[in-house]
Amino acid sequence: MVYLRAIGRAFALAAFSLLSWLDVLVELVTFALLCGGLVFFFGPAVEWARGRSAAARTLAARWCGVEIAAPYRPEPPEPVRERDGWYRDGNQLYKRAFWISWQHRLTWVMEDPATGREFTWQLVNPLLTLLLPVAVLLGGPAALRGHGRWTRWMLGPRPPVEPTRKNWLHRHLESLGHQFGILALSLVQLIFSVFQLAVFGVATPLAAPVVLWSRSITDTLRREAENWTGVRIPRPYLPPPALPVPRADGLYQVGRQLHEEPFWPVQLARRRWILRDRATWRDIAGGGLSSLVSLACSLPALVAFGWAVTGLSVLWVWRPFVSPRVEWFPLPPVSTHLGALAQTPLILLAVVIAVAPAPWLARQQARFARLWFGPTESSRLAQRVERLKQTRSDVTVTQAAELRRIERDLHDGIQSRLVAMGMKLGAVEALVDTDPAAAKRLAAELRAASSEALTELRVLIRGIHPPVLSERGLLDAVRALAMDSPLKSEVTGSLPGRVEEPVEACVYFAVSELLGNAAKHGAKRVSIEVEFADGLLTVVVTDEGPGGANPARGSGLRGIERRLGAFDGRLTLTSPIGGPTKATLEIPCQLDLEPSSPRTSTSSETA
Repeated sequence: MVYLRAIGRAFALAAFSLLSWLDVLVELVTFALLCGGLVFFFGPAVEWARGRSAAARTLAARWCGVEIAAPYRPEPPEPVRERDGWYRDGNQLYKRAFWISWQHRLTWVMEDPATGREFTWQLVNPLLTLLLPVAVLLGGPAALRGHGRWTRWMLGPRPPVEPTRKNWLHRHLESLGHQFGILALSLVQLIFSVFQLAVFGVATPLAAPVVLWSRSITDTLRREAENWTGVRIPRPYLPPPALPVPRADGLYQVGRQLHEEPFWPVQLARRRWILRDRATWRDIAGGGLSSLVSLACSLPALVAFGWAVTGLSVLWVWRPFVSPRVEWFPLPPVSTHLGALAQTPLILLAVVIAVAPAPWLARQQARFARLWFGPTESSRLAQRVERLKQTRSDVTVTQAAELRRIERDLHDGIQSRLVAMGMKLGAVEALVDTDPAAAKRLAAELRAASSEALTELRVLIRGIHPPVLSERGLLDAVRALAMDSPLKSEVTGSLPGRVEEPVEACVYFAVSELLGNAAKHGAKRVSIEVEFADGLLTVVVTDEGPGGANPARGSGLRGIERRLGAFDGRLTLTSPIGGPTKATLEIPCQLDLEPSSPRTSTSSETA
């Protein structure tokens, strides 16, 4: 009975697996629509296909005896309405939460590594599962367990994989794939460029959202080009306009027009920002030019590689099993194994010719893309001016807030304690002759109050400039922060000298804020890397928390951005849902290369 039940389950799994090709068809159609500008269908299609994968994991547990956990990252949280009734996502305002939820879910689906593995499983699994009944007839229930392990390997969570050294063929084949990947992204960029031009001519009010969607494709091209070839392509866009500020009467003014709600002022400002940014038009032109260059670089390799793969299939698959005599242009006809063996080195040579220049050609494609999708000198200058305007305002606000904090702490803390101590001193003077015992008790209270005041004063001074920075330098001060943190921390890196004092204080408080955020959101471990190279101080703080951090929704992260902006520094945050969160602080500065103080230590590291 067990054997017969296993055979029945094998046939059921084989029939169920065919439905995966329906999922693949739906996903390909919706992806084509996504490339054509209809962006609303791809995310729901992938989530719909995940229901089939969940059923496959359930069947693997019930019929194959292999438990499989879901491999997906946690779902993004629902947007929260602000007090004014609007939903904010970065610098964008929304009346309803639908758009924010849809964008977050699309990003969640596309950036999850399990999505790619799942698509591969949908393609390959039906081919293998159709052979499962034969395997069960020969091997019995053990074949079902093997199918369950295969399903767990494809649809279950993957442990982190250590990087391995790749051989020459692997590296060059990978670079050939990168060539085709850059070509595909360039063609998608071309499609969106044409779509943008059509929108500009027909529906100008829709220009801002369409351009922003298109920029996400261009950002993908920039990111993948750097990941694949090492050629960095910075974003050239001007900073987005700030949210409008209401007048005293609560209305929003744009020119001579007044608006009751901020929606239309935001849309008008964003449209001007999009259309006046030269990078918008360079992206449109780059879509066509980059596609032509990528096609010229990739087409010869594609033809040679395709000719070689097809030739090998004709010689060693088609000829032995289908036709005893084959002819593969421009090689002469072959009817024997010896003739096929003689032609095989020529076909393998075509493979080598296709893949040998692939790394160099992929870099050239990325460098040409950098010409059009990267910043020009004028755009760098414009970005610099806009950033200086923003940081000047941020620095002014931050300094005023810091002065108010110090004044409040002095007024409400130290000053009140000193006033109370003065009153007690007056009471001691009045009691010292008439009631010496009471005077002694008040004197003891005065001593305790003075100690508390001194402690509070030291804490206040530490909040202005921590003494550990002056005594031991930035690296050891960061180690002291890590040791005081409740997280298991590891600090690595080295500094060849002392950093400027204002920069030290800025980085110290930024790292302190990041450690506090990591502990508050449930992280258990954090690593801190401190490096200095080419006039740039880089601090990378990585925690294993739940992810989902966003400077637009956190006052602490926004405060770090303001602190860094005062020194022309940047905060780069990578925090996918599910973690890890990686915060990179970059500040241009100079080092004092004089020998360090004897009190400065560079000892290690783990807290």
